[in-house]
Amino acid sequence: MSDVVLWGIFLAVGVGTFAMRLSFVELYGKWQMPALLERALRYVPASVLAALVLPSVVYPPGQNEWVLNNPQIPAAVIAAFIAWKTRSTLLTLGVGMGALWAFKFLGNMG
Repeated sequence: MSDVVLWGIFLAVGVGTFAMRLSFVELYGKWQMPALLERALRYVPASVLAALVLPSVVYPPGQNEWVLNNPQIPAAVIAAFIAWKTRSTLLTLGVGMGALWAFKFLGNMG
């Protein structure tokens, strides 16, 4: 592939990306989104976060199946409970990491 073709591809991808992002900025406020779609889109960030985090919690590093003695699962349940009750990110992180360390420590003792 020549340098001219490669730079043409870079330019086309850059213009396409800019056009896609500009379209959302320009159309914001001019186009009314249906209420059902707007309500559904509120759950997208939580869904994406769960889809990214859940596999790393359920499957320990180096494993491709669910392991019963995985300390990440009860720590994640405790952290989720704390997040639900307090809505505090820092407290959730602290309690979740503390629970994970405690479960790992107790697992290594036995």
